[in-house]
Amino acid sequence: MAKNFRETLNKQLKNPEFKKEYDSLQPEFQIIRALFDGRKEKNITQKQLSEITGINQADISKIEKGSANPSVRTLQRLAAGMDMNVRIEFVPNQNPV
Repeated sequence: MAKNFRETLNKQLKNPEFKKEYDSLQPEFQIIRALFDGRKEKNITQKQLSEITGINQADISKIEKGSANPSVRTLQRLAAGMDMNVRIEFVPNQNPV
């Protein structure tokens, strides 16, 4: 199944409009992945992270589902709850418009 998804995605990425939209979502995907991976690395549940940070578990779930847009302050609180730091950086655009 993963191969079929990857093949389909690769085909879709050849469409310039699709690729532009996909690329625009990458920062959100990175936040989702970082939060999920951080929790797994620390072996804690959303509920446990909620208890540590005081951030509602439902809000953590929304962030991980991509249906919330957390503030930098919220990301800092989540990172601190996992004994981590947030790093945000601006990097040169690989495909200038």
